[in-house]
Amino acid sequence: MSKKGMFHQSSGYISFKITDILSKVDKYQIDQVISHFFSVNRIFVYGAGRSGLVARAFAIRLVHLGFQTFVIGETIGAPVKKDDLVFIITGSGETIPAVMTAEIAQKIGAKVVVVTSRADSRITQFADISVILAAECDETDRRKLAPLGTLFEASAWLLLDALVAELMDKKGETEQSMQARHATLE
Repeated sequence: MSKKGMFHQSSGYISFKITDILSKVDKYQIDQVISHFFSVNRIFVYGAGRSGLVARAFAIRLVHLGFQTFVIGETIGAPVKKDDLVFIITGSGETIPAVMTAEIAQKIGAKVVVVTSRADSRITQFADISVILAAECDETDRRKLAPLGTLFEASAWLLLDALVAELMDKKGETEQSMQARHATLE
């Protein structure tokens, strides 16, 4: 029996798997995603459940970077138009609202970026770029140490925070300049 408790087993497993998952992301794809941020008018993010929480956190950082950003489904929003960017986070890539959002955005003429765990999911057919966050893993360990979509959601969070760092660099932003756009009434 392991001398480590379940907490340390789980955190070690999750950290190892996330490193593996993110190491497989293609730099060329990331460069393409980054270029979209500089060729669109506005950015819209979407996700449901825990993926939605990741999407909202990403939207906050995009606002801090000075991008006009909206969260699809929130009360205050704007209509997606041609030459906007719709950024969707969905583990399965099969969730009906996420797939419909991608399809509608594509028909409107928006750029669509999808972060999902499955390259063969329905949503990828509507994406300009699909970033796949998938790792082969022992199902028994995953079910016990990182249940449900934990590996995808945690990997997506880190992927998007790393995109923020890349965007900071490309825009010449600093933490100080971002702080000036940070909410003052919290």
